[in-house]
Amino acid sequence: MLKKILITGGAGFLGSNLSERLLNEGNKVICMDNFYTGFKRNIEHLVDNPNFDLVEHDVIEPFDFDVDQIYNLACPASPPHYQQDPLFTTRTAIFGVINCLELARKNGARVFQASTSEVYGDPLIHPQPESYWGSVNPIGIRSCYDEGKRVGETLMFDYHRQHGVDIRVVRIFNTYGPRMNPDDGRVVSNFIVQALRGEDITIYGDGEQTRSFCYVDDLLDGFVRLMNQDEHIGPINIGNPGEFTMLELAEKVLKKVKSESKLTFHPLPGDDPKQRKPDIILAKRYLNWEPKVALDQGLDKAIAYFSTMIK
Repeated sequence: MLKKILITGGAGFLGSNLSERLLNEGNKVICMDNFYTGFKRNIEHLVDNPNFDLVEHDVIEPFDFDVDQIYNLACPASPPHYQQDPLFTTRTAIFGVINCLELARKNGARVFQASTSEVYGDPLIHPQPESYWGSVNPIGIRSCYDEGKRVGETLMFDYHRQHGVDIRVVRIFNTYGPRMNPDDGRVVSNFIVQALRGEDITIYGDGEQTRSFCYVDDLLDGFVRLMNQDEHIGPINIGNPGEFTMLELAEKVLKKVKSESKLTFHPLPGDDPKQRKPDIILAKRYLNWEPKVALDQGLDKAIAYFSTMIK
């Protein structure tokens, strides 16, 4: 059955890939974006689809659509972007969620919140289960995003308890793939773009800090499974539990690109987590989900995409 689905942040990295997937599944998609970090090039191949509507609008300001489902993906997500205007990031993270929840309440729609592994901060538990409350600095340079997303989860569950709004909450771990912004500032895009350009590879700290990298198609499969099941509202971790140091990632990228770029080491940014790895037991149990794309395979696809972007 055709669903009418709103995607806020629909022209971004995740939003554009999700728009394409949901259209291919036969749904009507309203893609809403203010193009702060999204790009029209990401969705230009979709605009002629009669089931696709593009609306330029900021999620901070109220909006009204007749929809069955809402995916709220609107928020700058990479440190350079969300730290550029931290007050804007906080407003997006809070007012954007409220506006989505009010629309869901009005329409009786199901609303999905793209939360983040950043709610765990610099974790004291490893890997991170959903039951862990996190170790977050509330006044640091990352707080606009970390605490904004934590408040977003609070709002989701308070609207659910107080108004009966039908919610789903996912916690996203590091994700990569086609349609990432080459200047995004996240580690996978940084390393690939620097290697393709023959520039030095920027390593922060000693490079021994770890991350877990999920390919975008796997992540979106988790999104759709969570949204379309009735057993669990979340929060649920969606990420690849394969854990790699920054040095291991850099070495893989250099080898695949056949680059002679050199590693350069720089001071670790404030509040940068030392470890990050999802516990995905709940995703396996409730969604029958686990990632299928290994890092080597996903990097090949990401490198092929960025090769078309780098002149």
